[in-house]
Amino acid sequence: MFRRSRVLAATTLLATVLVTASACSKDDSSSDGGSTVSAGSGDLKKVTYVTAFGAVGRDSFVWVAKEKGFFKDAGIDVDIQKGTGNVQNLTLIKSGGAQFAALDFTGAEIQAGLGKFTNWRAVAAVHQQTLVSIMTTADTKITKPTDLAGKTVGTGTGSVSELLFPAYAKQAGLDPKSVKLQGAQATALNGLMAQRKVDALSTFLLSKKALETASKKEVTVMPYSEYLSDLFGNAIIAREELIASDKDLVKKFTDAAMKGLQYAVDHPDEAASIMNKAEPTAAIPAAVGEINAMKPYVAPPNGAPLGHLDQERVARSIAVLQGNGLIPAGLTPDKVVDFSFIPAS
Repeated sequence: MFRRSRVLAATTLLATVLVTASACSKDDSSSDGGSTVSAGSGDLKKVTYVTAFGAVGRDSFVWVAKEKGFFKDAGIDVDIQKGTGNVQNLTLIKSGGAQFAALDFTGAEIQAGLGKFTNWRAVAAVHQQTLVSIMTTADTKITKPTDLAGKTVGTGTGSVSELLFPAYAKQAGLDPKSVKLQGAQATALNGLMAQRKVDALSTFLLSKKALETASKKEVTVMPYSEYLSDLFGNAIIAREELIASDKDLVKKFTDAAMKGLQYAVDHPDEAASIMNKAEPTAAIPAAVGEINAMKPYVAPPNGAPLGHLDQERVARSIAVLQGNGLIPAGLTPDKVVDFSFIPAS
């Protein structure tokens, strides 16, 4: 009887091991899209998303989409990582360290045009126009682009703000050679302006409130979009391999992210609080300021759905970059955008 009990116990243990192994095999199955994880009544596809830059208002919508259950409802479990700029985000996409990322679309076009990063496609626009701007404190008396002649402009070293400045200057009637560009870490720019170590900044207009806080002065903003109207701002990109292998996942992710974006601009205070809950270092007032500042730039023209990327505008943006010598000929819209995820209607 004792021997029989031992045999039954061993048989039960073996069955348990086999069941567990089978379950683990199912949960750990992966493709380019990531792994599948158990989620109570169903399975969620696990993916990694990288924000454009840290945890700031312009990126709050992805935390909103996660907190509100938009991703879960789409069958997706999103691991949100804080990004550090275009090159780093594109490197993660290229290596497979992330399936989705947000970044400055114009900067990404430049990287693709130069042949440095090509295995990605934009699937949705976060901002319909570039948010790169000249910002300065009112005491400098700089109120128009030509006032920058003979001045020093601080900008992120190697950033799209730096790369685009010559094109902006030419379109605005300013000789770019008459301006000294001073490169610095992006996080140091507001301090440079507040201490008047530079006369102006070439940076993102969404940081206006932060500059006002740092300088305790009124801030003048001159958007690049006044002269470079065909350039987009931030966009969501996906790995080219993921689009090819699991287009349905990319579509569901894009739709959920756009729901989060719409909710964020409609409820900026709540969106900022949601992000702060996930990332306590994200200051709520600054995030609210960014969300409110970007709201006018989110809605596409002509009533197109949120996130839509217009193919003709993308072609014109490429022409602007080529015409100003930032990229060689050869880049076409289909090499940087998959237009099928958010059609015009």
